Amino acid sequence: MISPSVVSRADAVKFAKHEGFFVYDDGTLLGGGIAAGERRRLWEASRENGFKAGVGECAETHEIAQGSRRIVLVGLGKKKEAGPEVLRRAGAALCRHAKSRWEKLLISVPAASAAPISEGFMLASYEFAEYKKPEAARLSSAGFLAADARGKAGLRKILDRTEAACQAVAFARDLVNRGASDKAPKKMGEIASALAGPRVKVEVFGREKAAELGMGSFLSVARGSDDEPAFVRLVYKPAGRVKKRIGLVGKGIAFDSGGLSLKPPVSMETMKMDMAGAAAVLAVFKALPALRLNLEIRGFCPFTYNLPGPRATMPGDVVKAMNGKTIEILNTDAEGRLVLADALCLAAQEKLDAVIDMATLTGAAVTALGSKVSAVMAGDRPLLERLLRASRESGEMMWELPLVKEYRELLKSDVADLRNIGRARGEAGTIIGGLFLKEFAGDVPWAHLDIAGPAWSDKASSYFSQGGTGAPVRTILRYLESL
Repeated sequence: MISPSVVSRADAVKFAKHEGFFVYDDGTLLGGGIAAGERRRLWEASRENGFKAGVGECAETHEIAQGSRRIVLVGLGKKKEAGPEVLRRAGAALCRHAKSRWEKLLISVPAASAAPISEGFMLASYEFAEYKKPEAARLSSAGFLAADARGKAGLRKILDRTEAACQAVAFARDLVNRGASDKAPKKMGEIASALAGPRVKVEVFGREKAAELGMGSFLSVARGSDDEPAFVRLVYKPAGRVKKRIGLVGKGIAFDSGGLSLKPPVSMETMKMDMAGAAAVLAVFKALPALRLNLEIRGFCPFTYNLPGPRATMPGDVVKAMNGKTIEILNTDAEGRLVLADALCLAAQEKLDAVIDMATLTGAAVTALGSKVSAVMAGDRPLLERLLRASRESGEMMWELPLVKEYRELLKSDVADLRNIGRARGEAGTIIGGLFLKEFAGDVPWAHLDIAGPAWSDKASSYFSQGGTGAPVRTILRYLESL
């Protein structure tokens, strides 16, 4: 991922010969940097070549007198519609346009627009290259122009915050994109342990301690695999006063075969991404030291494979979670809620101000909301409103689904406290998953994010590469910053 620098106007010519500007469809530039007469000439020339300044549309122009720069104009569409998401998409478009063309690039934007444009630019520069030679890309550095010394310091602060978030997203994407055999639970524990530092403490425990804690629900999923499960617990503490204590819980199924309720082969092709929720939690902890929030954050990530081994849990088995509730397992492919149940129980014991779990939980969420929108359910209205506001700011779309009390009847079991799937097959699957998790969240304000759709992209577009997207890292960071 490209990490932009801050460049003064005096050093611009030495830094790069190519410079990106952003323009609305009426010819108005976002910010300055080009004399009025030259600006009109560039606009007219680009229009003659078919440039309409639609969102993300790019047009290269001839050299201009000010420093012999070559200009690329990036469209923002209509001024009244150009919010932060449009700016992100425009920043991504500039990156994709420049990647194979130039080694260095200047970017001219006002400080007020630098955060979303740099965010889109950095996220679009990401590429997963662990298993193959990366695609040819000439672009190695980008510099955002500052008006003066004071502006340089302010711009650097904006870029530092944005880069911390984008580096966290890239970290989550890397984890999701890695092959399932290369992220065994033990390996994920090692990756989590590497996040430890002065402000972050990490604990990793396996099957034996999980059994001592009464995590029968989590361990029931791990039974089908010879690999030792790994439960990761992280704690971030600020240097100063703690304003709030927040828990983040992430589903960490490193590969989901469905267990004995085996998935069809085509459905397994992307199941290395079933730990995207836990990847997001780890990514947040990667960013926290740089953001220096006055919050105590606790993370809970249960990692295991869900495989149909000789000791695998069988449909009809009954297991007990940490809080003493028994669960009749009727479908071993509804395993994410089982590992989250014990993680939520552990979080509920720690006297937190709020707990948010995130998980690629149900295919029903994709059916209902598609691949761009996460479902969010919450037992606490203020928490829900803050999350929805954070999602609007991040551009990671979320939509509230209700926790319908009457549907709790569908989780009643004849032999246990509840069953792990609803009685009415195919009905309200995402809500049923949320209601199941609510049974283990205790009295703490709690929200559930079903990221089954947005956690993975089948193709590259805008600031997304093909594969893991890093959702909902940016939303969670914005939520935490709002507290």
